[in-house]
Amino acid sequence: MARRLGTAGYYVVLPNLYYRSAREFDLFSGEPTHTAERMWTLMTSLDDALVLSDTEALFAHVDADPAADASRIGAMGYCMSGPYSFAVACTFPDRIKAAASIYGVRLFGEGSPAHLAERVKGELYFGCAEFDDYAPKEMIDGLEAHLGAVGANARVEWYPGVHHGFGFPQRPAYDKPAAERHWERLFSLFARNLAAT
Repeated sequence: MARRLGTAGYYVVLPNLYYRSAREFDLFSGEPTHTAERMWTLMTSLDDALVLSDTEALFAHVDADPAADASRIGAMGYCMSGPYSFAVACTFPDRIKAAASIYGVRLFGEGSPAHLAERVKGELYFGCAEFDDYAPKEMIDGLEAHLGAVGANARVEWYPGVHHGFGFPQRPAYDKPAAERHWERLFSLFARNLAAT
């Protein structure tokens, strides 16, 4: 995903969110039960505060590199990192010009960053799978209503007939037409908000 963004001319920074626990983690190797347990352990070791702290370190890196234009920054996340891209946009509204969450979880309700949505100055995009146990329709409907109520520049889009994980070619839920549509949406979002004027 990072390479595909990079081929479009963006300066891409891809953090290892789990560096506190693991230098590398391959989700597609090892015994499935052990792999799933390890994945959940790593995922639950994170929270918004840790990711926001890491984001400040990423900003420092980008600011120091003359090859990067740090005046227009975008963020994106899939699944469990979807709410982190949302949280970053809420917490750093003067830096994040666009943020996307693709089949993100924990987007609305207790523990979500939604209560900070009124702070966002950039554009938000939420791409949601029709069939998603991790992001049920009730949660997404609540998010959409809340974003409208606070006047956020946001779009919530349903991807019909697909399941959580539709964007990753290595996953059983991969759906090429939906995956390509999400790329169209991302590139359009970033072109509107990050392109040089």
